[in-house]
Amino acid sequence: MSEKAASERIVVGKISGVYGVKGWVKIHSFTEPMDNILGYKSFTTKLNGRDATIEFDQSRKHGKAIVGHIVGVDDREVARHYTRCELSVPIDQLPELQDDEFYWYQLTDLKVYSRLPEGGEVLLGAVRNMLETGANDVLIVSRCENSLDDKERLIPYIPGQYVLDVDLEQGRMTVDWDPEF
Repeated sequence: MSEKAASERIVVGKISGVYGVKGWVKIHSFTEPMDNILGYKSFTTKLNGRDATIEFDQSRKHGKAIVGHIVGVDDREVARHYTRCELSVPIDQLPELQDDEFYWYQLTDLKVYSRLPEGGEVLLGAVRNMLETGANDVLIVSRCENSLDDKERLIPYIPGQYVLDVDLEQGRMTVDWDPEF
């Protein structure tokens, strides 16, 4: 991993509110599964406009949520100051993936090319975001420079069926998708 990649951070959750009266907070996890966030104890966030480190000395799954106690915070009103703080970790702390697996952040901004039946390909746009639908993730592909048109497309992220190739080094993805859709 490059030095730049090692210093990059990714948001893995957000403090969504307070829990109880002793400095505990509710944590909205962006990890999958949601309790993977429990594997991290230290996070970077913005607090009063400055970078700050938040450490949890206790955290656990509580029903359908995650709750945690911030080190040094033993009062509900102090904990309230952390509400809406995003929790980020260095990218190099994320679990390693298989060769054919990707994190969403890696797919964002990739150029998306559709293979044409008569041969060749056409640029549909770039991945702007992704949606989690339950059945499968969905790519949101929007216009970019030199794209076919101004359409926004929702393409199911199903490798082998619609997603044929992902090349992070080239910054591109090849799909089997009708450009008229």
